[in-house]
Amino acid sequence: MLRHEFQPGRLVAGTFLTLTGIIYVGDAGDAWETPWFVVIPLVVGGLFLAGMVAAVTRGIRKRRRSPHDTTTPPDPHPQAPH
Repeated sequence: MLRHEFQPGRLVAGTFLTLTGIIYVGDAGDAWETPWFVVIPLVVGGLFLAGMVAAVTRGIRKRRRSPHDTTTPPDPHPQAPH
């Protein structure tokens, strides 16, 4: 059972930020030399791509919902009659 809705935009953002972290760890451990300006386009590009993926996902989910689906979830705190 899913506890939350899958959000591919967050997956893309997390992947790019993890890759950036791996690049910095490799540079700090002297495994390779990374110029300081390499990660800026990586982070910005990853966040831009994540935003695009999130926008497309939202558009797809809105479109899949039926336009006649006007049901609203029940009120979790109903008011007692006076």
